[in-house]
Amino acid sequence: MQYKAVLFDLDGTLLDTLGDLHSAVNFALRSCGFPERSLAEIRSFVGNGVRLLVERSVPGGTSQDAIEECLSAFRAEYDLHMNVLTSPYDGVIDLLRSLQKHGMKIAVVSNKYDKAAKALVEAHFGNLVDICLGTLDGVPPKPAPDTANRILSALNLCASDAAYVGDSGVDFRTAANAGLPFYGVSWGFWDRDRLEACGAAHICDSADELYAALTCDTAK
Repeated sequence: MQYKAVLFDLDGTLLDTLGDLHSAVNFALRSCGFPERSLAEIRSFVGNGVRLLVERSVPGGTSQDAIEECLSAFRAEYDLHMNVLTSPYDGVIDLLRSLQKHGMKIAVVSNKYDKAAKALVEAHFGNLVDICLGTLDGVPPKPAPDTANRILSALNLCASDAAYVGDSGVDFRTAANAGLPFYGVSWGFWDRDRLEACGAAHICDSADELYAALTCDTAK
């Protein structure tokens, strides 16, 4: 029995969003009089949503009021320029097309705020994605299973019908919390060594390898 759906993380899994996140964070930091961060630093800060991204980016000891000001500046800038440097990873669009032809539903579950997640999914993938959910007020973000469970419910599926694909420890824990098998990808914000260290058993180095893993009759 093959999977009926695949739930994908967005940033670092389907889309390389790092450049635009880096630009928006540094815009916000400059606006608030804080020193800028390097691309490598932003890479290490992402994965838990924009609030934590900003909290990790500001200097230690920054007041909550200043954090809120910086977060507002980030959101305003990112809303305008979230899709300047962002692009799908190699082979991702063909992967989604192939999985869809294979009869699988495609979902995106992201810790990016919902408005931005939906805008980027629509811009890059259109009808290749059946449902996308980002962070919503009152819903715990990943690694809590709530968003993944909402997607499964909307698709009328249970955890045994689906797989979860992501690039980080947050995704690994989300899959575990939702009872979903996890497939890690090494092309994103975490490399193979970090994924292995967090316990990931299935790690794919290319979109073709991921397609083979997800469609193999023995994958489950």
